[in-house]
Amino acid sequence: MREDEKELPLGDVIRQLREKADFSLREFAKEIDVSPAFLSDLEMGRRYPSDQTFERLSKKLKISVEELRKHDVRESAADLKRLMERNPKLGFAFRTAVDEFKTGKITAEELARRIKGK
Repeated sequence: MREDEKELPLGDVIRQLREKADFSLREFAKEIDVSPAFLSDLEMGRRYPSDQTFERLSKKLKISVEELRKHDVRESAADLKRLMERNPKLGFAFRTAVDEFKTGKITAEELARRIKGK
């Protein structure tokens, strides 16, 4: 991996390596068995790959899974759990949002807009 790729987010790395391998978004999505929309969201940083998708990405992009994971800067679920345990109000807000999402009272997009204050 080039020096200038070391600090890039996961989606940018995937896009750069895909383009370097001369795959269009659609053909690469087909190669790794995901939808073009999902791959686009991955590259935009809106979604993240499962372990299985990491494996397929790694194989097709000829890069180790470990090297790809270095660019995945999401907080772990354990970190989020610790935050909620330390701040009960945050835990309550998170559980309420999840319940509203599960019951269809709110979409992920609406929740994001509320958080951003729009």
